Amino acid sequence: MNSALPRGSPSDRILLVPRLEVQNIVMEFPAVRALDGVSIAFEAGEVHAVVGENGAGKSTLMKILGGVQQATSGTMVLDGAPITLTGVRDAQKHGIAMIHQELNLVDELTVAENVFLGREITKGGLLDRATMSAETERYLQQVHASFSATAKVGSLSIAGKQLVEIAKAVSVNASILIMDEPTAVLSEPEAASLFELIARLKANGTTILYISHRLIEVGEICDRVTVLRDGAKIATLEAAKTHAVELAGLMVGRPLSDFYPAKAQAPAGEPILELVGFCGASFSVRPGEILGLAGLVGAGRTELAEAIIGARPARGGQLRLNGSPCSIRSPKQAMRHGIAYVSEDRKALGLHLSLSAVQNVTMANLRAYGNVILDSKKEHASAETWKQDLDIRTGNMDGEVAKISGGNQQKIAIAKWLETKPRVIILDEPTRGVDVGAKREMYNLIQRLAGEGMACIVISSELPEIIGLCHRAIVMREGAVVGEVAEANLTEESVMRLAAGVQAA
Repeated sequence: MNSALPRGSPSDRILLVPRLEVQNIVMEFPAVRALDGVSIAFEAGEVHAVVGENGAGKSTLMKILGGVQQATSGTMVLDGAPITLTGVRDAQKHGIAMIHQELNLVDELTVAENVFLGREITKGGLLDRATMSAETERYLQQVHASFSATAKVGSLSIAGKQLVEIAKAVSVNASILIMDEPTAVLSEPEAASLFELIARLKANGTTILYISHRLIEVGEICDRVTVLRDGAKIATLEAAKTHAVELAGLMVGRPLSDFYPAKAQAPAGEPILELVGFCGASFSVRPGEILGLAGLVGAGRTELAEAIIGARPARGGQLRLNGSPCSIRSPKQAMRHGIAYVSEDRKALGLHLSLSAVQNVTMANLRAYGNVILDSKKEHASAETWKQDLDIRTGNMDGEVAKISGGNQQKIAIAKWLETKPRVIILDEPTRGVDVGAKREMYNLIQRLAGEGMACIVISSELPEIIGLCHRAIVMREGAVVGEVAEANLTEESVMRLAAGVQAA
């Protein structure tokens, strides 16, 4: 992906007064110091990345800059003058807007109503919906959205909702724009459009603070990058001159060699799960195999997975388990047949954020803990076992899952389904929104599950993940399987040619 963002020379930028600066910022929560004396200068008209593992303090720092939280101590300086932000509205008045990783939209409202939520345009005491829609259409064109201002947000995909958040931030004419994982749910074309927008904003003097776990992306579009680790600033570097491997090593505090675990030999036994013309797909997976399901966003991979587990109606064809036809009409039936699905949207569909880690781990297998009254002691013992087994890093399994980092949330979502003792597990974007260290742990876990005889289907939009982890890959396009790539031929080019429709199956 070639972003071709204009870069100013380092010598030019050194002469400028920083647009925004944080000096010795400390943020303390009960028993946790999330930020420990962080000082960073963000210059006018630059794209400045902030990277680090989950829990490094990135989002906390951005929330302070966006007025969501106030630091325990330290100073924020805007255009050379100290400021104190009293809230999000105050930050916007100072020209600072934030696109949150956690989408902050109302599904029941239209796109225009969400963009202008809290600052509605009125005429004669009534909402001026026509003006708001017309203005929103202009912002949607800037982010290259394909939907209209009058569409209900609830009808949009996750990627569409992300574009609404970006349009909303653009609409306030922010001179400092904070983007927290903006491309995590975007397709390649959508991400390319976002990078073009960033280039235009930067050319107009907008300062962009950019959080991303995609380190190659950081090198392509950012001027400088600051690495945080355990709440402290480790380094600020020229992005174009810093290799992604070096950044990853700084993030975790150690060199990252052998990022993907060595692949075991592909199993040669009989398939455990077969699809025969099922929803336009025909393929199989064996016990102990890691099968990749690749394709561009919108190719139908998630829809196929949901049909397999009965979460949506099948479009013809047949499923076979151990060679016998099988009809699955609900996720509960899928679970009874030994098939588990870990959703790509762990926060909305994989976890109950307001419940504890213990409750989330055991909720899919409650019958094991009592029919009428649950055996709380047994539940806690099981959750503690999974905590140790999957290295879930949280001090208290009774705490809300919402307060746990993304990588550990993903482990809890997986533990919930491993509790049901599946024979087939479908992992949909298992490393989305998790840091580089947590990704490596996830790869090792998937390899371990396969080594124990489980059939693993991995849906991923990251081609290096498919290539580094899987024995072979099934490629989908426009809702149908268009080809299979064997391990010997598994390259980014071979997969992308099928996914983009430039090579016949």
